Amino acid sequence: MAEYSPGLEGVVAAETSVSEVDGANGRLIYRGGYLIEDLVPVTTFEEVAYLLWHGELPNEKELDAQRGQMAKALRLNKAGWGTLNAMDPATDPMDVLRTVVSAQGAGKTLNKPSLDEAIALTAVFPTIVGASYRLRQGKQPVEPREDLSHAANILWCLEGKEPDPEKVHWVDSYLVLLADHGLNASTFAARVVASTGSDLTSCVVGAIATLKGPAHGGATLAARNMLDKIGSADNAERWLNEAHSRHERFSGFGHRVYRTYDPRAKILREMAKTAAPELHRTAARTEEVALQILHDAHPDRPNATNVDFWASVVLTGAGIPKELFTTVFATSRVAGWTAHVLESMTDLRLIRPASKWVGPAPGKKPAQLAKR
Repeated sequence: MAEYSPGLEGVVAAETSVSEVDGANGRLIYRGGYLIEDLVPVTTFEEVAYLLWHGELPNEKELDAQRGQMAKALRLNKAGWGTLNAMDPATDPMDVLRTVVSAQGAGKTLNKPSLDEAIALTAVFPTIVGASYRLRQGKQPVEPREDLSHAANILWCLEGKEPDPEKVHWVDSYLVLLADHGLNASTFAARVVASTGSDLTSCVVGAIATLKGPAHGGATLAARNMLDKIGSADNAERWLNEAHSRHERFSGFGHRVYRTYDPRAKILREMAKTAAPELHRTAARTEEVALQILHDAHPDRPNATNVDFWASVVLTGAGIPKELFTTVFATSRVAGWTAHVLESMTDLRLIRPASKWVGPAPGKKPAQLAKR
């Protein structure tokens, strides 16, 4: 029997060309061999989504065609709207997203995952996120706009006013950075569902459910909540030392794969200086103190800053309410989820790992049952 690995750590469960997390060297490589730091300054989310789906960056004609497809898929269908309007406005935003995506993609027949469906599912996420938020605020949803980008439609659907170009840039950069990240928990969940021969919507719903967890997508909100509690740069050292003495974890530090500073966090850290200057000052001091405390306590562990820490600052500067951080994460990662599912179709095999029995030896007689 193969050796048991808690959390499947170190177990190779798939071969992929969608993305590679080079943890030892602190690199994130997207399809085609592109380093994330080379893509962010020159590509949009739509271009990166095309790259993940097709394996190459689009030319102008290809990008226009994809944008046209996405524009046609922005609106919720009857089932999607009905489900959204039937939900309690106070429902957790990730629960709303999961449920409405399920209704939006529900079909009468079991269809094999396709690129067209991947594009349509990806396109509708900003609409769901924005409409559900406005309903929570007691406002009417606004129709998504075909002339806006994926990032701009997130802000438009949230605020109902012309999106600020600088904020759109920050959101778009975030979407590019988070579009895929190897075989993380939610991507693995999507591939597990796909391996059963199920449909693409079911794969995405499974991924959303996985992303909701605080140890995965919820970590960005946790980092923002920590910064709220700290309050100011002057308070960082006292708060962190007291939290450490209570054995509390510092949100936004450490990563299962990266042994060094998360390359996405480096990019967002610089962006945060402009996006949220005051919060950046608090975050920078928090990072400095937290890293020193962690190093002193565990000098043998790689406790570098991860993407969630600085993402919480940039998203705040862009005007994204913190309760929507995880849904905006999903609005990016859906491109990666669907790319992985489509890739898995080329060699579909049921994912069925073994388990190790730790119960008693067989042979116990059901004496109590025999007396009945």
